[in-house]
Amino acid sequence: MVVVTLQRNKCIGCNYCVELAPEQFQMSKKDGKSVLLHATEKKGFFTIKSSDNTILDACEQATKACPVKIITTKMI
Repeated sequence: MVVVTLQRNKCIGCNYCVELAPEQFQMSKKDGKSVLLHATEKKGFFTIKSSDNTILDACEQATKACPVKIITTKMI
């Protein structure tokens, strides 16, 4: 199981996550911030849990590339 979390309110809209993991992230046309697709929100944190382990590499790359370090990716 792959768990990806985005702290969206701190996003600066650099677009790295979308470039590296376009199946999980997209940019909002409203505010220019990243959106974690199909995520549930709890206290400002948007999270997806996926049994598709093929998303792990792309999400880890997005985590490492994020300049404000607001994305976490882990296996559980």
